[in-house]
Amino acid sequence: MIEIPEAYTISKQMKKELTGKKIIEVIAAQNPHKFAWYYEDPQDYPGKLLNRTVDGIESFNGVIELSLGDYRLVFNEGTKVKYCKDKKELPKKHQLLLRFDDQSFLAAFVQMYGGIFCFKAGEFTNPYYLVQKEKPNPLGSAFDFDYFQSLINTLDSGKISIKAFLATEQRIPGLGNGVLQDILWWAKIHPKRKLNSLSDGEIKTLFDAIKQTLKEMARLGGRDTEKDLYGNKGGYQTVMSKNNKAKKCPSCQGDIIKKAYMGGSIYYCENCQPE
Repeated sequence: MIEIPEAYTISKQMKKELTGKKIIEVIAAQNPHKFAWYYEDPQDYPGKLLNRTVDGIESFNGVIELSLGDYRLVFNEGTKVKYCKDKKELPKKHQLLLRFDDQSFLAAFVQMYGGIFCFKAGEFTNPYYLVQKEKPNPLGSAFDFDYFQSLINTLDSGKISIKAFLATEQRIPGLGNGVLQDILWWAKIHPKRKLNSLSDGEIKTLFDAIKQTLKEMARLGGRDTEKDLYGNKGGYQTVMSKNNKAKKCPSCQGDIIKKAYMGGSIYYCENCQPE
């Protein structure tokens, strides 16, 4: 899934590879996918994108947005993107394929679910997209401790779990179940702990873990559980993920536990993160 560090990494790579290139071919929805979401009819995408030049690329929390004159092309969450200079390197199936004037390609494809949205600037009012753009990114200075504390203070009840607080309701867009695991391991907090059980010191520790972990993930090109624009795994070696479920905690050599929780899996150290 595209989360904050992957959106940052891929948008940076796109700036290098795509800026100034003109789109000369567009193939949309060639391989139908039940959970690939578009804005309006994807068959209209060629008419919207053909002969347009990429003049800007940004990431907003967990989304990547390309500017093409007065149009925008947005990729979010489970949409994977791959840049290829050779047609032979393209994925076998894709939900959007762009060919540029230098004969390179950008393929977007969905595995579980994801959005590919093409629209005229200002006309897309999807709440999920808007909140991604409006809320502070933890990689930036606007996401400071006062702001983080305000997210806690606005809750009617602090009885929700730490995972529910951090990774649901778009409180922190782009911070999902993937990056959550290492953040909580560094903070030494169990995902099921109730928010109102945290001391003031633990809240500050959690804030620091969010900032520092995401910054390191972004610096190293994303997580090793995800791939970048070129199809390479990220350089950040996850501690609590599917890659390490049979290993020991590097801090205490305790068992790494995997459990189902809130519709997904959580990973934690039974010693470092007591429930």
